[in-house]
Amino acid sequence: MGQEKLTVGLIYGGKSGEHEVSLQTAFAVSKAFDYDKYEIIPFYITKQGTWKVGQTMTAPFRALDQLELANGADDTGAAVQMLFQGLTSGERAIDIAFPLLHGTNGEDGTIQGLFEMANLPYVGAGVLASAAGMDKVIMKKLFAEAGLEQCKYCYFTASEWESRQEVLVHGIEEKLGYPCFVKPANLGSSVGISKAKTRDELVQAITFALRYDVKVIVEEFVDAREVEVGILGNDEPLASVPGEIVSSSEYYDYSAKYSDGKSQMIIPAQIDTELADRIREVGVQAFKAIAGNGLCRADFFVKKSDNTIWINEVNTMPGFTPYSMYPLLWRETGVSYEALLDRLIGLGLERFEAKQNLNFENGI
Repeated sequence: MGQEKLTVGLIYGGKSGEHEVSLQTAFAVSKAFDYDKYEIIPFYITKQGTWKVGQTMTAPFRALDQLELANGADDTGAAVQMLFQGLTSGERAIDIAFPLLHGTNGEDGTIQGLFEMANLPYVGAGVLASAAGMDKVIMKKLFAEAGLEQCKYCYFTASEWESRQEVLVHGIEEKLGYPCFVKPANLGSSVGISKAKTRDELVQAITFALRYDVKVIVEEFVDAREVEVGILGNDEPLASVPGEIVSSSEYYDYSAKYSDGKSQMIIPAQIDTELADRIREVGVQAFKAIAGNGLCRADFFVKKSDNTIWINEVNTMPGFTPYSMYPLLWRETGVSYEALLDRLIGLGLERFEAKQNLNFENGI
């Protein structure tokens, strides 16, 4: 027995439109940990971006409101000092950081950069993969470079929209036609997305998307099934069985995802073995195209007309709520929620160890 427990820094909340989703994820994860193996230090980031640190936990949270750490001081400095502690003293306060942050400042490479500066092991994608996975335009360019098939798209910035609105609208109509989908380039969980069927709707949709980001992407409509796989690993990633989303609304928007409970997740997806294997294969290619680590969920369109597989996007920090696709896909593949957490922590430590052997000195 007598094995030292690993101390995991659970980081959740965040200055993001997905703050509440992050709390649900952290609550579920806290309940799934094996407290014989791990102890948890909770780090809560408020909607204003202030950090709070809680007491070391040897049992899960009992209620969702506990996650806001009412007794913890609003002390970002103390929290960051804990993350950086190993740099100065050699003794780390936490063994590995587990960011459960969705969207801005959590899934986009910014907090991963903080962990890198602190020389701290962490779960999930690195700086580059996180940033590329958050920016739908950069992601699509990497997919194109990797030779993956995807839908046609146009993109532009807020300032371009201000100065060239008419030209851009004509370009979209010519290249994509109607209906089309308008999305903020940098946002997860389907926030700010609209389907446009006319020119008026297109202009409205772009104005709406620009409330959430300074860059907008417009994609062609594809009559397709939405199929997803979970990817797990570092250098030799594995793909889960595919699952299918059958949406309650015209597309899989935020409320279809989190609120109305009417969207169905069919796991495994009812597709033939050959198609399933191909989707898994392309999922791994997409993960490698963005230089992924740890985990991601790869989302596909399977065209109804000819079963062509088009990559839609990858999500480097997919939801971990009990009813989220990623853990359910792995459960169906034979990896329990608890085993998944173990594996992700192992992958984070493994990646960190591999990087420690690199030479940062000049010369040879």
